[in-house]
Amino acid sequence: MSKWNIALVGALLFVSYFSFNCWQDEKIAKEKVTTLTDQIDQLNKNIDKNNQIIAQREQEKSQDAISIKQLHEQMKNALKNNQCANEYMPDNVINWMRVGEN
Repeated sequence: MSKWNIALVGALLFVSYFSFNCWQDEKIAKEKVTTLTDQIDQLNKNIDKNNQIIAQREQEKSQDAISIKQLHEQMKNALKNNQCANEYMPDNVINWMRVGEN
């Protein structure tokens, strides 16, 4: 065999080896892209779910604040003309009423 034939076979082997490695790298890269895309989709679903939960909680907090304000107003109106509500009570009586302990 001549030197040219040996060089040509060597070059052919190098190109084949390089092509095979590129093909394998591309295959691995496509698999990783698919895996990462699936993970991103799952994270987006989780984010959407969490955002819905947060929005629901915020709406509930808003409704609770409105209810509390209405109850305070009702209590204020109910006690407005009540003579007993306008009298002084000792601190220990007030604490007992709040805590319920003797």
